[in-house]
Amino acid sequence: MYNFMKKIYSFVMISIIFATSCKDKKQEMKAEIKAPIAKMIPHTIEKHGDIRIDNYFWLNQREDKEVIDYLNKENEYYEKMTAHTKQFQDDLFKEMKARIKEDDTSVPYFYNGYYYITRFEKGKDYPIYARKKGSLEAKEEIMFDCNEMAKGKAYFNLSGLSVSEDNQWATFGVDLVSRRQYIIQVKNLLTGEILPEFIDNTTGGTTWASDNKTFFYTKKDPKTLRSDKIYKHVLNTDVKKDALIYNEKDDTFSSFVYKEKSKKFIVIGSTSTLTSEYQILEANNPSGKFRMFQERTRGLEYSISHFEDSFYIVTNKDKATNFKLMKTSEKHTGVQNWTEVIPHREDVLLESVDIFKNYLVVEERSNGLNKIQIRPWSGEGAYYLPFDSETYTAYTTTNPDFDTEILRYAYQSLTTPSSVIDFNMKTKEKAVLKEQEVLGGKFDKKNYIEERVWATASDGTKVPISMVYRKGMKKMGKLLSYYMLTVLMDIL
Repeated sequence: MYNFMKKIYSFVMISIIFATSCKDKKQEMKAEIKAPIAKMIPHTIEKHGDIRIDNYFWLNQREDKEVIDYLNKENEYYEKMTAHTKQFQDDLFKEMKARIKEDDTSVPYFYNGYYYITRFEKGKDYPIYARKKGSLEAKEEIMFDCNEMAKGKAYFNLSGLSVSEDNQWATFGVDLVSRRQYIIQVKNLLTGEILPEFIDNTTGGTTWASDNKTFFYTKKDPKTLRSDKIYKHVLNTDVKKDALIYNEKDDTFSSFVYKEKSKKFIVIGSTSTLTSEYQILEANNPSGKFRMFQERTRGLEYSISHFEDSFYIVTNKDKATNFKLMKTSEKHTGVQNWTEVIPHREDVLLESVDIFKNYLVVEERSNGLNKIQIRPWSGEGAYYLPFDSETYTAYTTTNPDFDTEILRYAYQSLTTPSSVIDFNMKTKEKAVLKEQEVLGGKFDKKNYIEERVWATASDGTKVPISMVYRKGMKKMGKLLSYYMLTVLMDIL
């Protein structure tokens, strides 16, 4: 025990000496290397009746030669000031990379007749998106190999992959400048052809109508990058003639578009920090007009999920600070028609719901822990997913399939690496599909104990504390914590 404490103390002291040495070296270099100084050009900005002077507004001109020249000088200054840490940087990079599994594969999920898979190959930087029809034993269809698409490009990111209901078309967004301004393109998954249709300055995501030729997308303000305009595009038509469906003019709101899990409605959402608003349209009528679900009322937050002939609404209506669940007919959606399903609870936060053909899944948080409740529509009896530990995080993940008994959720605790689990809501059986591999071959979660204890604050509040320690080391862990605190106090 004494020798162990000596090693810990030595490690702390060596770290302090190393940090001090680095600081001394940095101070020596400061005397030799001068930092570039950006010139000050006053620029007046008037907003909400207030006037502000920004001396560095000129740096906002991304393509200006003088701005680029200054940024290059900043980079050069950084390289000189950190030159003595190059080997350390390289060692850190190699250590972090050694803990990442390069040839990794996502857990396949089933949707509309296909299994979808994302995988990485060793030595390659980008993902490969693939699918298999009907069975995991079927032939793999590579939808997008981002390693090929990224060749010759300084930056590449693919996002917003969306497949039409007939499984023929896929829309996707590509960012080539690292500003999350995506160019939307369309690929024929049957022939491999990418259509000559380019929609720039978008969020990358799209929502298909049921006709398999119309999709909706969101454009951004070119300066602020706020998503503010919803457009409609029809395949094989001129992008310049796309119809503007909605324009969010309030710059405190952002807009988006998606399709309900039931596939019956397309939804346009507008949200700010404290307020929500949604508009709906039948997915089989893309040429129709969106109608208001419930117009924005400052302070009223809500989200909607469709099931059968009704919408289920998670909302803070009536000062429900922890939110509650309400219900309304799809034909009469105004707030005056909402009825209570799960009332507001002072000690339980209602975070979200997920809709299945036979089940309503409710995500809650109480006593600081995530809880997942299963509520059969039949009324047979609600229950919570059982968790063995009290130091965990759990939440539902990819569940696009409406007609299924399987709920997929993510789970992680102080001893269990990030995991993906399928839970049968009927039989209550679970299958761990993937547990993140801890590289190095030394970690075994069975060697550790995790527990949750409660401490009482001076005002009487109970504060949860999560602990993990190696089996047989509980007393030593407490002694070590006290010892390290004493050493740090001496240093400070």
